[in-house]
Amino acid sequence: MSNSTPAASITHPTIKRRLISMVYESLLAVAVLFLPFLLFELAVQGAHTPLTEHMRQCLAFLVMGAYFIHQWSREGQTLAMKTWRLQLVLPGHAHVPLRVAACRYVLSWMWLLPALVAAYVFDLQHWTALGAIGVGILAWSASALFTGNGQFLHDKLVGTQIVQLPAPAKKPKKVAA
Repeated sequence: MSNSTPAASITHPTIKRRLISMVYESLLAVAVLFLPFLLFELAVQGAHTPLTEHMRQCLAFLVMGAYFIHQWSREGQTLAMKTWRLQLVLPGHAHVPLRVAACRYVLSWMWLLPALVAAYVFDLQHWTALGAIGVGILAWSASALFTGNGQFLHDKLVGTQIVQLPAPAKKPKKVAA
């Protein structure tokens, strides 16, 4: 199957546009996580033991994974991506296969994982831990400068691309009679 977008008309969004979309995506993640976390908190009665903290993290990872993998493999767009007219494509395929979307989701955690490991290993607290996460995000963002077509490293590794969709055609204005 071939992708519905001709290769000549494919444009890649700027890094800035993709990062802004990711900020919007993080705000929408709160909504996606709200009900599962509410049910979890009711089930554990708000306990804050080390076990329940790890269970919260696993729940967030799984719920967000289900959301992203489903959206990417279904139509290549999350709600934030639709808003910013971005689409995930796998050249030569009509849709991103479920396995590729799952692999992309796991690799996309590389935005944060090295910084989280460094914060744990070096016992970084508060602002220094947040600074490490910021450096990790900047480093992963910089990977787009070296992949050839401006894609982030996780897209390059799985063969997917984020493409910019054209602006919708403007509707003609109605003339008052």
